[in-house]
Amino acid sequence: MSTQKTVRQQADTVEETALRLDQEKAEQIVDALNTELANAYVLYHQLKKHHWVVEGAEFLPLHEFLEEAYENVEEGADVIAERAQALGGVPVSGPTNLERRATVEFEGEDVYDVRTMFEHDLEMYGDIVESMRDSVELANNLGDHATSQILREILVEVEEDAHHFEHYLEDDTLVLEEATH
Repeated sequence: MSTQKTVRQQADTVEETALRLDQEKAEQIVDALNTELANAYVLYHQLKKHHWVVEGAEFLPLHEFLEEAYENVEEGADVIAERAQALGGVPVSGPTNLERRATVEFEGEDVYDVRTMFEHDLEMYGDIVESMRDSVELANNLGDHATSQILREILVEVEEDAHHFEHYLEDDTLVLEEATH
């Protein structure tokens, strides 16, 4: 077992890679990717929390829906982190760094009613959609069409999941409330 503890690359640095993207452009794109990665993990943890605490008559379908949603977020985060590394960067990691880097904010430790939790989630999804669109445009403008395409594919999934949250928040329902006399 090796006891060597040499830092191979410091965080917040970008090294040249075989992808032949100009260093300055790569730094800007890795910076944007790390913001998207941080945002994804803040959303992931909020969705995971909601998955744990959801209650009520619709518990099981909501529990399963939230699980699918946080798994989608984690899958996208993994792709983003791998792209940042491929561009010569170091993917942001660790709870403190993720929280500091994110442009979205975790709702906190309190437990809310389902509608409020979903409203918080939908708000965060909206902020992430806007941020990702900016990152897609940045990558495209800097000539990194692969990163732009990767982010577009993740954005489609993010928007689809946001749309599902929006559907859950609609007033129309087949569930009848018991009449009180």
